[in-house]
Amino acid sequence: MNLVLIGYRAAGKTTVGRRLSAFLRRTFVDSDETIEKQQEMTIKDIVRYHGWDYFRTVERDVISEISKDDHLIISAGGGVVIDPENVKALKRNGFIVWLKADVEVLLERMAREIQSIIKRPSLTGKGSLNEFREVLIQREPLYAAASEVQVDTSQLDVEGVVHHILRIFNERRVRI
Repeated sequence: MNLVLIGYRAAGKTTVGRRLSAFLRRTFVDSDETIEKQQEMTIKDIVRYHGWDYFRTVERDVISEISKDDHLIISAGGGVVIDPENVKALKRNGFIVWLKADVEVLLERMAREIQSIIKRPSLTGKGSLNEFREVLIQREPLYAAASEVQVDTSQLDVEGVVHHILRIFNERRVRI
């Protein structure tokens, strides 16, 4: 079974996923990084040159492929839940954890990560705060429906999130 992390940008999916991977000695896969390697360009450039529809098609193909593997720690792109086929593929062999955080915390984290700003395209063309609020309102029900567990990362450091997730698995006796 795979452990799949979903959530909005800057929620901690990649950082937490890498730590979980090291702790559990499982292979880590970041779907966005996989797409960038496959396409040989950043997501921002993929969207700029080919558009969001093209990106979502590539994302669906990547999710379909990586979800066939087993014993992975997967960090899924923030918009993966938009396509029900992605959610179905990830759920077939995965335990899905929604990493969430307050909008202000997400914005603060993004501001600290210059690479995040450079590599990630705007989703709506609006300012960061307006974009975050609008997109989160649209995606929150999708994240909730897709996930088995929700972990609020707003007040936890990376190690705290990792231990919280591991505690959930032990309590539920989830075999990942």
